[in-house]
Amino acid sequence: MTFVPVMWAVWGVLVLITAALYVYRSSLTKDEEDQIFLDDSFDHERVAQAAIVAKVNKIQPIMRLFLVLVAVASVVVVGYYVMDIINRLR
Repeated sequence: MTFVPVMWAVWGVLVLITAALYVYRSSLTKDEEDQIFLDDSFDHERVAQAAIVAKVNKIQPIMRLFLVLVAVASVVVVGYYVMDIINRLR
């Protein structure tokens, strides 16, 4: 198997995983409130909001990792084609 299909497959998988993480995070945060009242009668709301924030904070490092991996894979793809153009012009 040549390098190009593997390179594109790795890039595509990384982009799909990153997109799935963004969709998951947006589904988590759709129930997040911008303003909550911290009165004793709203304890259940505070607990629910804390659970949402904990889940979002848990996946945030994973999202950053995959963003970096997508950026590196994109640089590899662009670099490969730039080198290919340079080699063909010689």
